Amino acid sequence: MKYYSTNKLSPKVDLRTAVTKGLAPDRGLYMPEHIIPLEPVFFAQMPHFTFQKMAFEVAKNFFGEDVPADKLQEIVYDTLSFNTPLIEVDKDIYSLELFHGPTLAFKDVGARFMARMLSWFLSEEKEIVHVLVATSGDTGSAVANGFLGIEGIRVHVLYPKGKVSEIQEKQFVTLGQNITALEVDGTFDDCQALVKAAFMDDELQSKMVLTSANSINVARFLPQAFYYFNAVAQLMTKGKKIVFSVPSGNFGNLTAGLIANIMGLPVSRFIAANNSNDVVFNYLQTGDYQTKPSVTTIANAMDVGDPSNFARILDLFKHDHERVTTVMSGTTYTDGQISESLSACYKETGYLCDPHGAVAYRALKEQLQPDEVGIFLETAHPAKFTETVEEIVGKGNVPMPERLFEFMKGKKKTVQMGTDFGTFKKYLLETGV
Repeated sequence: MKYYSTNKLSPKVDLRTAVTKGLAPDRGLYMPEHIIPLEPVFFAQMPHFTFQKMAFEVAKNFFGEDVPADKLQEIVYDTLSFNTPLIEVDKDIYSLELFHGPTLAFKDVGARFMARMLSWFLSEEKEIVHVLVATSGDTGSAVANGFLGIEGIRVHVLYPKGKVSEIQEKQFVTLGQNITALEVDGTFDDCQALVKAAFMDDELQSKMVLTSANSINVARFLPQAFYYFNAVAQLMTKGKKIVFSVPSGNFGNLTAGLIANIMGLPVSRFIAANNSNDVVFNYLQTGDYQTKPSVTTIANAMDVGDPSNFARILDLFKHDHERVTTVMSGTTYTDGQISESLSACYKETGYLCDPHGAVAYRALKEQLQPDEVGIFLETAHPAKFTETVEEIVGKGNVPMPERLFEFMKGKKKTVQMGTDFGTFKKYLLETGV
């Protein structure tokens, strides 16, 4: 399988290059040349598969031409050492719980998969590989824990100072070993801009082996399709049209769902559930795509004003606004509305969302039709946002998993960083020698 750049100005590359480079030379994002549909027999058998078996069959359509079957199966099965259960919350509304992995966030799937694939690709490399990742919350912890202790790889996590929850922060600033946290005095967009600039810098490229673990990397975002299949498999007997409501920030998660749909997954439509960062919502309403600075909200992992992966969605639909809106609608909510929905869900159903899940839950409540069944993605355990959630539902109502207690005991270790690329470049050059 070859991979092309969404900007169409760079040569096509193989999977190894797409994964190890992350970003194309023309600053575009890599996409698979072909999206291979799954056979009807797969969908007939899907409800009887384990999550691991199902994901392996999907992975073969993505990566089977480039990774030996036994190695790919090992990567998939090792990645998915946990399940993603579907929980009934309300009439025809289900939560797909994606927080049962090591860092209690959906990004554990993509981060663990990428870490294992990259480790396999680089097993014979003699140089140190430097993984750069910008995070507005859960990406940093998932990537850091996914790569922790892997020989030959150093991870640099850039995050906006004061704009992630304490628990999210502790999951990657306390690890040490081959993980370095850079506390950037700016926004997530500033962090992402530094990472992108590093990949475009000729001197850095000549002196270091750099790759990205953000969802711009094909080995990070494509495996997120796995749990869409797992969710639908658990609803096969419902007999209604299926709608996914996806908390959307950088749009890698929703892109993976759209690709699953193109592969044949029977999904009627998708809802891009946004907080006050409404760039994509505005595009869906008007056809005009204009990025703008991000704003801070209580659903902080979605605080993105320039969502990288939306370029992939536009590419999938040939930049045709009408085609995009046939499968995808959008919502946008203020902090007050998010709080209101989180509280209402808890009081009325007993189900406790995190702020991001609450955004997607509200979108379903408002848009679901009588002939539809809705699934919202609960992307992180509510305890990762204990302070915010307790202000809404009251103290003592947010259970704290033991794994999070352990992270909170660690000592914070960070490198302070501004938004100037020259300073970041100097740091990398000094680190890479």
